[in-house]
Amino acid sequence: MKPDNNKKNTIHDVARIAGTSATTVSRVLSDSGYPVSEGLRKRVLKAVNDLNFSPNTLAQSLKSSNNKEVGIIVPNISNPFYSMAILGVERVMQSDGYTLLLCNTFRQGEKEREYLKMLYDKQVTGVIVSAAAENGGNVAQFAEKGMNFVLLDQKIEGVNCNNINFDFRQGGRLATEYLIKKGHRKIALITTPITRWSRSEIYKGYVNALAEGNMQNTQPDVLEGDAEQDDNESVYEHLVGRQMAKKFVEQKCPATGAICVNDMVAFGFIQELNIQGIRVPEDVSVIGFDDIPFASMFSPALTTIRCSAIDIGMVAGRILIDRIEGRAMYDSNLKIEPEVIERCTVKDINGI
Repeated sequence: MKPDNNKKNTIHDVARIAGTSATTVSRVLSDSGYPVSEGLRKRVLKAVNDLNFSPNTLAQSLKSSNNKEVGIIVPNISNPFYSMAILGVERVMQSDGYTLLLCNTFRQGEKEREYLKMLYDKQVTGVIVSAAAENGGNVAQFAEKGMNFVLLDQKIEGVNCNNINFDFRQGGRLATEYLIKKGHRKIALITTPITRWSRSEIYKGYVNALAEGNMQNTQPDVLEGDAEQDDNESVYEHLVGRQMAKKFVEQKCPATGAICVNDMVAFGFIQELNIQGIRVPEDVSVIGFDDIPFASMFSPALTTIRCSAIDIGMVAGRILIDRIEGRAMYDSNLKIEPEVIERCTVKDINGI
């Protein structure tokens, strides 16, 4: 990338050109004695020379490299998945002396952009983000400015950063195969809008498993919520679950099994089915996603696909710290494998 010598360059610009972190740049230039490979040291010094990065600019920028604040941006903390992920991130950050700044976007791309600008202006050392903007443009814009990112439960093409997520496609496949094994031949997918990468992956796993299930005349049956929104009175996913249950009844959906895109959707779906006089699992079997703590306490206890949000948060936190401090390199895409957790919301209808 050709440097722009007409602007006032920062330590983040040096880090981007050198392919390392702002912390490592400051260590090289301050000769702190921290072990840095000779090849990396040469890349940093070359980037400094190419950008005409002055000692005075370095002194002004050291605030950034010594800053022990990191940001985490999530769509809505009211979803227990994100609450647990944040807990995992915070466990790691606290042990390494970092302070976590929480930003809640309410699924609004503009709010996400405002938070990213605020974090950039504060010169935080890195950000963990579950992107709200569908095309990932906000993250791409600030990654270009040199911010360190780890993507949580999403994937954005063309952005050079790590991402840690759940194998959503395999999870969708496992959920569908599990219902097929229990004798279900008509299976519906209950989902919030399929605008995020994670939901699209679940849908692909669901469709692939149906196609490979050797079931004649079986087609995907998707009940999809309307545009993203946030309701201050109730959790958005729970509300979508209830709305889709009403649609399920009104359309006389023939499915005997339903896969919900997350546990909160499943709770709303089951609650509204009960109101409508449809029993779970006697009349309709339901399987969720995430295995949030309340899943085992719900009545009936929810069968679900486990995705440990705490584990994802801890791994994301560790990757970000190591990326900031230049301690280790990771594959850009790390996945946590899914697991079926059998409880009480799926009925075996083989032989019925």
